[in-house]
Amino acid sequence: MADKHLSPEDLAERLGVPIMTVYAWNSRGGGPRFMKFGKHVRYKIADVEAWENEHYAEPVAS
Repeated sequence: MADKHLSPEDLAERLGVPIMTVYAWNSRGGGPRFMKFGKHVRYKIADVEAWENEHYAEPVAS
């Protein structure tokens, strides 16, 4: 089965961020890798998961 692709709206919902944040990442960088098909942007689940895994923060000892 082929990988499912997420739209910018799907990504915003998955991450719990405003859609404008996703658009800003696309234009300025900082978000997951994406593909463009004409004017349509899509994200591979594997790329989103890899990007998520890069953003783990280590707890700070108190």
